[in-house]
Amino acid sequence: MSTRVRRRKCRCCNEFFFPDYRNRDRQHYCGQPACRHASKQASQGRWCRKPTNRDYFCGAREVARVQAWRQAHPGYWKREVPRSGSAQVVAPQQVNPVQSSCNVPGSSLGTLQDFCLPQHPGFIGLISLITGRTLQEDIVATARRVVEQGQNILGLRLPEQRNPIPVPVYDRQTPVARGSAAASPSQL
Repeated sequence: MSTRVRRRKCRCCNEFFFPDYRNRDRQHYCGQPACRHASKQASQGRWCRKPTNRDYFCGAREVARVQAWRQAHPGYWKREVPRSGSAQVVAPQQVNPVQSSCNVPGSSLGTLQDFCLPQHPGFIGLISLITGRTLQEDIVATARRVVEQGQNILGLRLPEQRNPIPVPVYDRQTPVARGSAAASPSQL
């Protein structure tokens, strides 16, 4: 016998939700993080308001227990200090233009690690956010295109060097001569 699960209004955000079938009689909060936090606070408040639990963490016995634990675990609450005062400086790596492979198309940028990973993790993260991809091969291809475009804009590299194979441009318009303005539609 299956009873139909009815929606319930969350006590925190007032949105309707379907309670879990195993806990449908007692679940009053939805699964949103803020609502789960409010549920936990309400539960702890109910527990602390009970007369039997009011002095649960008080008294000489509890103080002795906490003091013994702190003595057994010295420095637990202290924050660890980094071993070195500053971040490690990575020397810029040079790209080896002589190295070539028959399996990978030649590029003056080298691998992703040689190009930008140690020096610019923000650049890699930005490319990952823009493309929505996290695979290194995808990031390498996009990073190469970005850097080549930047080189083209700054004039550090000629655009013809980027792609030696000419690609036809289909949206180029040829200017119409002035005398042929009255051309017949069949010639167009």
